[in-house]
Amino acid sequence: MALLTLCRTPSLATTPVSSLKDDTFQRRGRLQKRESFAVVKGAVHLLEDAEKSNRDEDLSSEEESGKAPDSRSRQLHAMVEQLRPEDTMKLAVQLESVSSVRVRYLIVVSTLGSKEESLLLGMDFPNSDDHCTIGLVMPIWSDTQVYLDGDGGFSITSAEETRIFKPVSMQTMWSVLQVLHGCCERALKAVVIPGNGLEWAQHYHQHIESDRYCLNEWEAMTDLESVRKDGEERLDSSSDRVSEEKLIKRHMRDIMSTEDLDSLTCRMVYDALQERIGFDIKPFKKYIDNEILVTIAQMDKPSKIFDYLYLGSEWNAANFEELHKNNVGYILNVTREIDNFFPDSFTYMNVRVYDEESTDLLPHWTDTFNFINAARKSGQAVLVHCKMGISRSGSTVVAYAMKQQHWPLDAALAYVKERRSIVKPNEAFMKQLQTYDGILKA
Repeated sequence: MALLTLCRTPSLATTPVSSLKDDTFQRRGRLQKRESFAVVKGAVHLLEDAEKSNRDEDLSSEEESGKAPDSRSRQLHAMVEQLRPEDTMKLAVQLESVSSVRVRYLIVVSTLGSKEESLLLGMDFPNSDDHCTIGLVMPIWSDTQVYLDGDGGFSITSAEETRIFKPVSMQTMWSVLQVLHGCCERALKAVVIPGNGLEWAQHYHQHIESDRYCLNEWEAMTDLESVRKDGEERLDSSSDRVSEEKLIKRHMRDIMSTEDLDSLTCRMVYDALQERIGFDIKPFKKYIDNEILVTIAQMDKPSKIFDYLYLGSEWNAANFEELHKNNVGYILNVTREIDNFFPDSFTYMNVRVYDEESTDLLPHWTDTFNFINAARKSGQAVLVHCKMGISRSGSTVVAYAMKQQHWPLDAALAYVKERRSIVKPNEAFMKQLQTYDGILKA
């Protein structure tokens, strides 16, 4: 077990050392905050005052010995420097990453203002250096739930938002689960709910600066209906119907994308599927018929709304050649159920919502406007898509046209529908567009 001590000020930090002296706070023109941490196999624990005083006599200073701080010490230092002076990192655990270069931590933060309030920050070290950015902010409310996922990780659901985390070891997972249990208990007892606490979380929301590759990893989910290809899927006797339907859907789309749809028949699709898959597809006939219709509808080309903006479907988002042909460099995915198919090739933004009456799209339209404009200014095009390019993405594009072109709702909707006739926001989205129209006019 390694022990580290950091000194921190609002704008200046000293080099980490490994001991805590009696002069906990020093005056050098400003107050320094001094914190000690224990590092145990990927988990970094804050030592409380009692623990620190018990360990003082056993610790030697890295500064005094001339020993250079290791990479974990530097990373810890960089993460602490991202915090406000009144906030404290209670725990940091390293998470698995899809990249061998990127390093990710999940840290638990509390504040002097209210000991009942805590939040989670996702910290990214995108490269081999010690540059740290914030990629995730997740407040812990009284309704926050933590679940084991059975695959070496856990998920956290808070205010209808779910995120998945996989620590680098079982020991680090045990450490974070213990701390999270205490945070959730305190939030529950104090009735910490949106609008009644955690206003300080807004500071961190405003300082999310991780790049899109890092953000994509924080936003990853396991329950998506449509996912990118990841090698050949193999089935065994224990495979359930859901996995079989996913395999049928993937092969069916491959078949339909390489054949002339004018001469392709359902019988030809069935025969080709049967030959490829190798198991009896008769029980899936109704599912296949429905997916054929959906796929045909999706295989239409994306609609060009402006020279730099295309509106389309899941199929368009998965068509790599078509995306390059249209000079698409940015993709706005307005779905809860569809993966980002080419995360290493395009800049993505995700608005993870379903096409339901209860979905509130309006709060996302400032961010989607900025994302689309970023594509325009880069000289590349952006594809905005949902499942079919009808409601969620259609509403988002109409909202963009209203603000960008200074058009009223009826003019923007008519313009978009003229270029993509199937656009039809659901009733709730239409009401939100009317509200947005009033906001823009005001």
